[in-house]
Amino acid sequence: MTTPEPLAHCIAEVEQALAQPAPQALIGAALARLVARDDWLPPAYARPHADHYQQYLLHADPAGRFSIVSFVWGPGQSTPIHDHGVWGAVGVLRGAETSQPYAANGTTPPRPLGPPHTLLPGAVELIGPDVGDIHKVANAHAGVSVSIHIYGTNIGTHNRHVYPAQGGVKPFISGYANGAETPGFAG
Repeated sequence: MTTPEPLAHCIAEVEQALAQPAPQALIGAALARLVARDDWLPPAYARPHADHYQQYLLHADPAGRFSIVSFVWGPGQSTPIHDHGVWGAVGVLRGAETSQPYAANGTTPPRPLGPPHTLLPGAVELIGPDVGDIHKVANAHAGVSVSIHIYGTNIGTHNRHVYPAQGGVKPFISGYANGAETPGFAG
């Protein structure tokens, strides 16, 4: 499958932004342009699972500098409290998501940081160690929600952490629903 033009354009913008001294805001703006239109994501990358959210790899930078993924949420689905360990940007393509930031140190129970906030289509949120890296995300829509994420690594192969409600920390690697570790699109 050929890379959809809006995604190819976003990939080029991310590559250009990475050459700048502070790329995350530029990458967030590129993601905002990508999620401003909902006519490019093939259905194969927007399929929900009945029991849990899905993460599909759309693009992995050959040099390992970034990845772009779609997250697909069925009604009522959510993540555990987790971190990323790298910069990222999250943009809602369709539906809605609720994000609850947390403070967690791995020994005491995670503590919510303020109220949760809802992201609607077109909204973009920056995440990462410098701007808030630990959160829980849930589908805030009665139907399927889809968000597009850009991370500063191949996030499906990156060591991350889950923070259980009772305290502690557990390592995990998320992987991808499409079984990919390389680009989901050819060309």
